[in-house]
Amino acid sequence: MPQRRVITGRSQEPRRRFAEELRALRAEKGVSLRQVGERVGWDWSLFGKMEKGETLGGPEVVQALDTYYGTPGLLLALWELAAGDHTQFRERYRRYMALEAEAVSLWHFAVSVLPGLLQTPGYAREVLAAGGLKGDELEQQVEARMGRRELLAGEEAPPFRTILSEAVLRTPLRDAGEWRGQLEYLAEVGEGPNVSVQVLLQSAGMHGLMGFEVWYLQLPDASTVVYTENGYRGELIEATAPVLRLQRAYDALRDLALSPAESRKFILRTLEEVPCDPST
Repeated sequence: MPQRRVITGRSQEPRRRFAEELRALRAEKGVSLRQVGERVGWDWSLFGKMEKGETLGGPEVVQALDTYYGTPGLLLALWELAAGDHTQFRERYRRYMALEAEAVSLWHFAVSVLPGLLQTPGYAREVLAAGGLKGDELEQQVEARMGRRELLAGEEAPPFRTILSEAVLRTPLRDAGEWRGQLEYLAEVGEGPNVSVQVLLQSAGMHGLMGFEVWYLQLPDASTVVYTENGYRGELIEATAPVLRLQRAYDALRDLALSPAESRKFILRTLEEVPCDPST
């Protein structure tokens, strides 16, 4: 794992510093923008804009890059400095979490990471550790994330549908045993009465949610709100017109995805590819 870089010898202006670090990390890895996009699961043109300083990207894409480059927490820390609005981001996310608890139905599209509602402890621990958490703070966050899964438990749990980009299932955990456990859990939970899991193959091609991590929440008053983490930042969207546009994009995406039954078969085939522990 690369050692954490010392911020010296380069521009100290946060936005330029962030772009410089992205360029340097990709050069060290010897990969093209297109290769980064294919591996991380976002449109490669986004990374070109980020390296030019034209956009900062959102926290989810930056965390994915931290994982890809093996720089846990570095890029996310630089992103927060460059964005200058991380407090606002956290406030928007807290409001989203409050609305999630009230939702009567949820839809989701995953670009590169499984939704927290479907993560096992081992998966959550590795994802959060890749973002820089460790020690007691890491364990507290894992416990909190596992607590979110209770939203889908019980007879009155809201229906939940997630569409997973194929990249999500092509990015295994370092621990094969934990990855196997996560895939087994995903296959099992998808057979439940209120959870639908669909897989969007890369061969499906371009679609209207390229680069978006999206949550849709239907609230008790029948209104819908959307939380996106896109190429710019996390945003809670409540205005009717943009929500309707994003709903139509999701409907089109669902038509491109494998059915829940076909998706389960895909997950089980992926599970078969995971090496078994020779000690078991």
